Amino acid sequence: MRILAIGDIIGKPGRKAVEEILPGLYTEYNIDLVIGNGENAAGGLGLTPNTAEELFDSGIDVITTGNHIWAQKEIIPYLDSGPAVLRPLNYPPTNPGRGYLLKNNALIANLVGRVFIGHFDCPFRAMDQLLTEFKHKSIPIIVDFHAEATSEKVAMGKYLDGRVSAVLGTHTHVGTIDAHILPGGTAYVTDIGMVGPIDSVIGDDTDSVLDRFLTQMSSRLSVGKGKVNFDAILVEVDENTGKAVDIKRIQKTTD
Repeated sequence: MRILAIGDIIGKPGRKAVEEILPGLYTEYNIDLVIGNGENAAGGLGLTPNTAEELFDSGIDVITTGNHIWAQKEIIPYLDSGPAVLRPLNYPPTNPGRGYLLKNNALIANLVGRVFIGHFDCPFRAMDQLLTEFKHKSIPIIVDFHAEATSEKVAMGKYLDGRVSAVLGTHTHVGTIDAHILPGGTAYVTDIGMVGPIDSVIGDDTDSVLDRFLTQMSSRLSVGKGKVNFDAILVEVDENTGKAVDIKRIQKTTD
C-alpha cells in the first residue's frame, strides 16, 4: 500500500498547488491513500468547511490538523458531521470531532505535541490507548504527529517503532532530511514540510513576519505570494504485516 502524506497546506496558494500537483502524483506513484495536514489551509490559520471540501475535491482522502484546528469556528460542527477531518486525538475526549479514523483499510491517527505548543493530554498515552483497541489488526497505521520540538517527535518515533507503520511530523513547515525506517519497521520523518510560498517565512508574508519580530507587537500575518513549494512523504507499507518497506521524500514546485 502506497500512502502519500502532504505537509502543512498554507492558505490559497497551498490549496491551489495541491490541486495542480496531486493528480500527477497519483499517476506517477500509483498512490492508494492521501493524507494532508490542513490546519493552515484557510487564510493561513485554521480550516473551514469550504477549504476542507476544496482539498477533498483535489484528491486528499483524509485531512489532519493540529493546534490551530479551532481557529475558524465554522469548522466545529463540521468535525462531527462525518467528513474525513481529524483533530488531535489527545485533546479532551469531550471536544468535537475525532482523532483517528479508518480509511482505505488503513488507520490514520492525529496527535499534537506538548513541548512549546500547549497543555494537552499525553500524546504517548493517547496512542497506547488507541493501539490497545486495534491490537489484533495488522493494518497500516499512519500517525501525523503535529509537534514543535524535534526531541518530542524523535521520541514518539522511537516509542511507536514496531507498533505503527509511520510516524510523520508536521507543524514546523520546514522539511527535514531524516526520512528513514526505524529498526522495528516504522517509517519516520521529523517534519514533512509545507505546501506554501517559497518567498515567505514558513508560508507567511516576509514583511509582516519581520515587522512582528522587530516591533514585538502582535499583528495579523498574511500568506506569502509567488511560487509554491510542495513537500510530501511517500510511504510504502506491507499490508500483511503493517511494516513500512520504503519511505521517500517528494518535493515539487509550481511554475
